[in-house]
Amino acid sequence: MTDETQQPILTFEGKRYDLNTLPEELKELVRGMQVADAQLRLHEDTLKVLAVGRQTMAMQLNERLQSVDALPD
Repeated sequence: MTDETQQPILTFEGKRYDLNTLPEELKELVRGMQVADAQLRLHEDTLKVLAVGRQTMAMQLNERLQSVDALPD
């Protein structure tokens, strides 16, 4: 049984790179992009939660406005 350790691979624009052999400057850019991706996912999830909350409030407003007379057009 062989103990194969997987090397970290960067796949970028259809090409693969050995992450360990990249210069430190490029590794920093990759880490920065990973942080940016994580933040984007976090904020996308936050937007989804806000949208659901807003939709719920709109439904409640619509329901409660049924008992209120609207102004004439």
